[in-house]
Amino acid sequence: MTWKEIITAPRMDTSHRMKPVGCFIKRLTDVIISLFILLALFPFLTIIAVLICLDSPGPAIYRQKRVGQGGHFFQIYKFRTMHIGTPELPTHEMQLLPSPTTKFGQLLRKTSLDELPQALNILKGEMSLVGPRPALYNQIELTAKRLQAGVLDFPPGITGWAQINGRDELPDAVKVEFDKWYVDHWHYFLDWQIILATMKAVLSRRGAI
Repeated sequence: MTWKEIITAPRMDTSHRMKPVGCFIKRLTDVIISLFILLALFPFLTIIAVLICLDSPGPAIYRQKRVGQGGHFFQIYKFRTMHIGTPELPTHEMQLLPSPTTKFGQLLRKTSLDELPQALNILKGEMSLVGPRPALYNQIELTAKRLQAGVLDFPPGITGWAQINGRDELPDAVKVEFDKWYVDHWHYFLDWQIILATMKAVLSRRGAI
């Protein structure tokens, strides 16, 4: 299946989902928290960036093409945790290879601190705090399933319902089912439930978001 076929394929009726007021409240929360991360934590983010550059050659920020709302591409920002030249593969496939993760990168991934630069994606309107985790540009089958299920009507998130119910261990079909449940049952306090559950998962160091 080509990318054009995926984008133009029939989709489920999603008109019953998030209303304008819900969109506004969700977006306002995203902007407030992302601004807090970028401004209040700026010294902490700067220290992390310096330590990354000291740990291995290359830039501190890693940019990668991901699938966003409506199936449109965007560049996601993360702190670099791997050596330059590492192939762009989903996490479950990457785990089959010899570890390309740097020493400091291992700590960043275990604590999910590598995700903090995505506050910039949120501020730009490309992501939300909570939503379907954005797939890689080359995860064609996953994207096709998400589009058909109406999952990508929502902006992608740093964390989501699928992530707190298995994270990277889940097969793609199961992830789509969890993501579909989220968009079908979304309400503002569900986002906070997911955020709190994510914090608990990070503290227990269960997997990677």
